[in-house]
Amino acid sequence: MEAVPARARACVTCAVLLALLCVLPLTDTPVVWTVASWRAPLLLAALYALCDQVVRRRFGGTFYPVLLAAAFLLTPAAAALVPLPAALLSPAEHPAAPARRVWRAARASLAVWAAASTHRALGGADAVTHPAFPQVLLPAGGAVLAFCLVLTVLDGAMLAAVTAAPAWGRGALRRIWRGPFTHSLAPVAVHGLAGLMTAVLWKSPYGPVAALLVLLPMGVSCWVFAQYHRERTAHQATIRALVQAVDIKDGYTRGHSERVGQASVMIARELGMDDDRVEVLRFAGILHDVGKLGVPTRLLRKDGPLTPEERRIIELHPEYGHEMVRGISFLGEARAAILHHHERLDGTGYPYGLAGAQIPECARVVAVADAFDAMTSTRSYRRARPVDVAVAELKRCAGAQFDPRMVTALAAALGRHGWRPAVTADEPARPQPPRQRTHYRTGAHR
Repeated sequence: MEAVPARARACVTCAVLLALLCVLPLTDTPVVWTVASWRAPLLLAALYALCDQVVRRRFGGTFYPVLLAAAFLLTPAAAALVPLPAALLSPAEHPAAPARRVWRAARASLAVWAAASTHRALGGADAVTHPAFPQVLLPAGGAVLAFCLVLTVLDGAMLAAVTAAPAWGRGALRRIWRGPFTHSLAPVAVHGLAGLMTAVLWKSPYGPVAALLVLLPMGVSCWVFAQYHRERTAHQATIRALVQAVDIKDGYTRGHSERVGQASVMIARELGMDDDRVEVLRFAGILHDVGKLGVPTRLLRKDGPLTPEERRIIELHPEYGHEMVRGISFLGEARAAILHHHERLDGTGYPYGLAGAQIPECARVVAVADAFDAMTSTRSYRRARPVDVAVAELKRCAGAQFDPRMVTALAAALGRHGWRPAVTADEPARPQPPRQRTHYRTGAHR
């Protein structure tokens, strides 16, 4: 416990004490030493320990159907014991492993106890024994809500303890509702349905063996989700490696790619695009300059103006970038944004001189995000422009260089969320030899 901050230790201690209070009623039960009364809790505890080990090691996730089935089948005090073996025996290679095990045990125990108490309060015990659809769904739904809420509150308290932030400051409940709680509700609800089917079959004449069959499709779904998660992780690693390579090659614009991705997301959300397209626009913004890897470093770091021939070489970077990512299928239309983000609405941009609606929408989004961050970032050869000045410049160039819809969307998003420009060079701004400046109206910037 030495590696655990004092506030976190206090949080773990409080959770353990609450968990002990939850299981305390078992000591007052006359049948506490009856073997038959322990059969279901022991079976469910062993089953959950097995499922938890398999899911965590193979798939890297959590498996709640057994815990929720315990909440539907057992008394709250008995259900609170089910997650303990899995949590206390779980491997953890960390100096704070004992504290983590205890925290996981208390956290899961409290969540299951809350779910079981809510289920019983809503008449769930009779609903499972004599199921009638859809009445059986009401207590199960209440139990899932209680389960998610307790997990969210405990995780929020631990996060506040670790970061030394106020746990229940202004707007904390709103952040809980709009953040972890809403994100976890859908997957836990699916697990809750599987747990409900397990509990109903457990109480049926078919018995516990038939109930176990419900877990097979859930295991398959966990495998599918794990494959998706691994693929997504590989995508993120690919993008991160490409961006790091660009930042190393062109140190003057370090961090620029991530901020262009952020600004592209702001525009996309303001335009009401769906989440999938927003994610694609984020990729497009992050990778828009990946073609600089094909440009000689001496040109990217050259002090002074570029010659016409050097400028032509620089202007090949969108095509280089498109060729580099052409085989990465998950980027989708982001590849078009990488190729065309230097086109202009009046047709004088590059590489192909497209005009108006010929320019893909995603490229028009990235073009505005790119120019905005270039103007508002402090670099080693010039100071940043204020946000309002940069927005005014974008509006002035709207219709000729930039799509007015994208400019308006960015201005509206900035009005709501603001913007935090950052220094992208290694050192603070200081006088430098003359270097090619960004010319926002022509899009000929490095």
